[in-house]
Amino acid sequence: MLGDRILLTTEGEDGERRSGAGIVIPATASMGRRLAWAAVVAIGPNVRHVVTGDRVLFDPEDRAEVEVESRTYVLLRERDLHAVSQEPSTDEHTGLYL
Repeated sequence: MLGDRILLTTEGEDGERRSGAGIVIPATASMGRRLAWAAVVAIGPNVRHVVTGDRVLFDPEDRAEVEVESRTYVLLRERDLHAVSQEPSTDEHTGLYL
């Protein structure tokens, strides 16, 4: 990987989803512009905010796909990511400063 490039895998992320009310939404349902989650497989030397194994949010329309050993990956720049998920905090504090 060169520069600020990130290699992502979307395996296990596609398919049917459940709404907050428990309604099953099939994978073929068309929706408006929707961001997608993926797992980081590899990073370039200049990536600062994510590490291998992180789960990140990106826009599927801004992606470049590449196939390596018959598996499809997504290649993005770090600046094209919208969010990085993290484990919920077990801290009792709210984290707000007043």
